[in-house]
Amino acid sequence: MTRAPAIRFEAARKEYPGSVAVDDLTLDVQEHELLVLVGPSGCGKSTTLRMVNRLVEPTSGRILVGGEDITTVDPVLLRRRIGYVIQGVGLFPHRTVAQNVATVARLLGWDRRRTAGRVDHLLALVGLDPARYAGRYPHELSGGERQRVGVARALATDPPVLLMDEPFGAVDPVGRAHLQAEFSRLHDELGTTVMMVTHDVDEAVRMADRVVVLSAGAHVEQVAGPLQVVAAPATPVVAELVGRGRVARLLALGTLERADLTPGGDAGRRTGDGAAGLPAVSTVALGAGLDEVLEALTTAASPRTTGAARSAAGFDDGAGVDVIDGGVVVGRAGAATVLRALRRLGASAEVGTLPG
Repeated sequence: MTRAPAIRFEAARKEYPGSVAVDDLTLDVQEHELLVLVGPSGCGKSTTLRMVNRLVEPTSGRILVGGEDITTVDPVLLRRRIGYVIQGVGLFPHRTVAQNVATVARLLGWDRRRTAGRVDHLLALVGLDPARYAGRYPHELSGGERQRVGVARALATDPPVLLMDEPFGAVDPVGRAHLQAEFSRLHDELGTTVMMVTHDVDEAVRMADRVVVLSAGAHVEQVAGPLQVVAAPATPVVAELVGRGRVARLLALGTLERADLTPGGDAGRRTGDGAAGLPAVSTVALGAGLDEVLEALTTAASPRTTGAARSAAGFDDGAGVDVIDGGVVVGRAGAATVLRALRRLGASAEVGTLPG
């Protein structure tokens, strides 16, 4: 028997005087997946998200969470079983970190021992040492630390569904990248169903299991995995959203496979055994990201790199940098290797070949 989706929109609609924010949206969010809504400002992303926990009441249609129509559930009780993270975090300034994280647990009547144990566990899980952070107040934290506390608070009672509205938007770019990576790890570990909103295409393709591209009125332009959205935009709206950064995003999504490699004369040599008299060049691991491969090739092409090493690295008609697997050289990767991999990614998304 097929399990019901964690969240289901059935012709869900939200009207305001003179406008339609969400126009008959039908969409499923599967259990345990991280689904990201992305689109231009004003397209209805946040309204869609807020209808799930009834911060915004739908005008018509149905929304089901765990198979239950949300309009049949008391809104307060509904929100207590759905985690919610927003851009501004919304921590209570007069409460400590521990007290903030424990908010919903207290409302649900958890005893102090259970609550304290859960708070410590979650702070550690989001990378904050309970001994250092539990007694601090929000104004004593950095933006990234406050956001981590917000995530911990949302997960405090282990909700089956977590809603995230531009959760990392107020953090600096470096901190944002760290938070994205940490949250992806956390999601893999916990398996919570996550529905997230962002306007950042790179964030969407980096984090999502599936991406939903929306246009005005929360009209669904495409629902697909990140690779397919980037390599095979379904509509002109998606193509415009992906924009000029398409190849760069493919580099970030793709990995180096054995079929991409150029056979090398040193194949089978264990790393550290010497390279047939050639000067040392960069190496990359089989399965590395294509962006890592390009970085290794760029390093080898640096003006500070000797001519012989440049040739060995594949920029002077040489074979490329060594590719290793389990400490053994299995081939070479050069500029042509990256192009082959990009074309493979495009073909796998049924888009034919990417431009050379």
